[in-house]
Amino acid sequence: MSRNDALRAARLRVGWRSAEAAAAALTTRGQQLLDDVHFTVSARTWRRWEGARPTWPSEDTAIVLHDALGKWPEDLGFPTPPGWIRPEHHEETSMQTARFLDVTAAALVPGPLAQQTVDPALVDYFQAQLEGHYRADMLLGPHDLIGTLGPQYQLIDKLTRSATGDTRRGLLRVGAAYAALVGWLYQDAGDLSAAAFWRGITQEIALRARDPHLIGYAMVNSAQVRTDLGDGAGVVDLCEAALDEPAAVVPKVRIMAMQQQAHGASLLRDRAAVDRLIDQADRLLPRVDDDLPWGNACRRTPGYLEVQRATCYGRLGLGAEASALWQQVLTVVPATARRDRGVYMARHATAAATAREPEQAVEIAREVATIAVETGSARMRRELATLERAMRPWHDAPVGQDLAEALAPVTEGT
Repeated sequence: MSRNDALRAARLRVGWRSAEAAAAALTTRGQQLLDDVHFTVSARTWRRWEGARPTWPSEDTAIVLHDALGKWPEDLGFPTPPGWIRPEHHEETSMQTARFLDVTAAALVPGPLAQQTVDPALVDYFQAQLEGHYRADMLLGPHDLIGTLGPQYQLIDKLTRSATGDTRRGLLRVGAAYAALVGWLYQDAGDLSAAAFWRGITQEIALRARDPHLIGYAMVNSAQVRTDLGDGAGVVDLCEAALDEPAAVVPKVRIMAMQQQAHGASLLRDRAAVDRLIDQADRLLPRVDDDLPWGNACRRTPGYLEVQRATCYGRLGLGAEASALWQQVLTVVPATARRDRGVYMARHATAAATAREPEQAVEIAREVATIAVETGSARMRRELATLERAMRPWHDAPVGQDLAEALAPVTEGT
């Protein structure tokens, strides 16, 4: 590298078009934040920071940079010196601990609880509510739904402790579906620790229900988290376990396991396995006829399997092929599925950049940025970060500056 592209990109995101403008804006920001009229940053200093060997800023300057750009120096291309500890480290650790305690509180309520009569009709009631939550998930950001589903799961858990026989089994099944949805919402919000915790809860309840379909579904849910962690081998392990006895699970679960295993194969750079698994899943689609209330994305999502194939192609760097698939998929995705549509469009933009079509990538990114701000989806923000990496060859070109401006509403709100 002949310069610090990370700092330059951050500067352009906030609209500072030159080193002189950045130095002046940071000086003003620092004097206000630190209440110190002597705080200054010169244009010469800023240009040195954007050079190949930026010198580490003082702690006060690091704080001002973080306040202005939303990132610490180590994330802005500065080489981290030995012993550097971010000023907010202890506060951040405390917040993470508190957040995890909030996450676990809904799932780990101590007992025993007072016994009560449980009407079997409650199983149908919670199943009907679940379908509404699935629809809301397509329209809202994850943060709005997590607060609703946590208490509902607590109530299901409470009723399960009193119920007996078929009613208890039914509540366990619906409780597993609720836990899976909570896990998905945390995953979409970018909290993989909480997502993994709730995926574990899902597996536990599925095992208690002795339901092979739910057990397979829970394994696929865990594989989703492994996909986000970039653990291709772990994804394949979990999906192969879900498919160990294919006759024991409904076609829907087998389709879910195959398409998720295809994601694992793409992480392992195995295109042949990706196509083989997606094609096998496609042949099973006409056989999906169960009435289970969970895991119905393959029926509810238009172009479900081609979405998975396009995502895998993008991960494999097959820009032109992925872009062509995304164009097909987006023609059938309804405008009401706003969050999913935003994620797909972000992946389409990355595929366009990989296919050396940066202008098309920026055009798509403008609409995605609006959706990302409205929904608060961390998944969409991660896709836009991937797009930024794919667009690095055009940092110097006007189209690179256009991208920084298009994504400014997202990066400023991070």
